[in-house]
Amino acid sequence: MASAAPATGRELSNPPSDGITNLRFSNHSDHLLVSSWDKGVRLYDASANVLRGEFMHAGPVLDCCFHDDSSGFSAAADNTVRRLVFSSNKEDILGRHDAPVRCVEYSYAAGQLITGSWDKTLKCWDPRGASGQERTLVGTYPQPERVYSLSLVGHHLVVATAGRHVNIYDLRNMSQPEQRRESSLKYQTRCVRCYPNGTGYALSSVEGRVAMEFFDLSEASQAKKYAFKCHRKSEAGRDIVYPVNAIAFHPIYGTFATGGCDGYVNVWDGNNKKRLYQYSKYPTSIAALSFSRDGRLLAVASSYTFEEGPKAYEQDAIYVRSVNEIEVKPKPKVYPNPPA
Repeated sequence: MASAAPATGRELSNPPSDGITNLRFSNHSDHLLVSSWDKGVRLYDASANVLRGEFMHAGPVLDCCFHDDSSGFSAAADNTVRRLVFSSNKEDILGRHDAPVRCVEYSYAAGQLITGSWDKTLKCWDPRGASGQERTLVGTYPQPERVYSLSLVGHHLVVATAGRHVNIYDLRNMSQPEQRRESSLKYQTRCVRCYPNGTGYALSSVEGRVAMEFFDLSEASQAKKYAFKCHRKSEAGRDIVYPVNAIAFHPIYGTFATGGCDGYVNVWDGNNKKRLYQYSKYPTSIAALSFSRDGRLLAVASSYTFEEGPKAYEQDAIYVRSVNEIEVKPKPKVYPNPPA
């Protein structure tokens, strides 16, 4: 079957010139925000394949997120948290951590920005108080270790740190975590993402595994949790295992995609414990993934994450692929017909 776009999807022009740290679709349009080690944050119109704006920082940018369609936020290795205003191409410093800022998430439920840093703290900011940093900082919350990944759903905030710690907060009462957990995976956490239905989260590790977890501590809910192996291959009788860098949930179906250092993107049905689809291989590691708000597009960052140290590698690229329903829709369970 002939197709206009290559199997990997359409490649965006004017990509970052160094490692891509994250990419995210807007909740309001097909705009895509991308952060990179090249010290830049770029705003693309993914449908039109146009670079709409670019913001340069003093150090590598480790994460970014939208506020609304006209502004966003960034987390940088120069310890700063910045607000980016797309229309004027201006930015201002919202605040600072004492070490590189690894994660940034905007909570529509709380009207606050949450940042996680390698300084072992979480900070909450009110971006409306932009006239001074003292006014914008709502609170600082110590974490057991460096923050590696954050995810929000409703009032739930999940914080994954070094040392395999997982803290679960209610944003309405940040004084202490509602739950303190340890990752059920034995190796370092790479990514955590909450289920769109608000019942739990998926967590991936550097050792080719994903854990499916639930907030509810009742025995019935905890009995549903499980973990599975992925992003591995057998070569000459040996298992080669790759880090799972990225998890993205489909906004309509609740199925999810994972991206690994093997260059593959897999789509999973977590409820039925099945792999639905595997996209053809990308040129290098999958650094980040994001579905558009309606689930029709999937943005894929193909960007070497240095898991094998310095070596020759493919150029960093962003692919935007059209998502076919068959790739992401759960397949109904087929039950045998009862005997007549």
